[in-house]
Amino acid sequence: MRCPRCEQQEMIKNGKIHNGKQRYKCKNCGRQWVENPQNCRITEETKKIIANCLLEKVSLRGIHRITGVAVSWIQEYSHEIYHKALLTPLSSKKKVR
Repeated sequence: MRCPRCEQQEMIKNGKIHNGKQRYKCKNCGRQWVENPQNCRITEETKKIIANCLLEKVSLRGIHRITGVAVSWIQEYSHEIYHKALLTPLSSKKKVR
């Protein structure tokens, strides 16, 4: 295995990340990385579930347990939804009769 930045092979194990994967640190440049990271995108369906849970006032940790999405991401997404709602003019919303 080589450092992604400087291509040197001198590295040390540097703990593990939240899901148990090994973290490494380059002795030459100090760069830290995880071998074979697995980042995944959050689907639109999951975003809808999160939005509905937020409307029902489910806690962030509760939403995390339901969806498996990181609490920090859910918090950022809730702020994004909130700010979009603030910017939406009331006159553009459809009136129900």
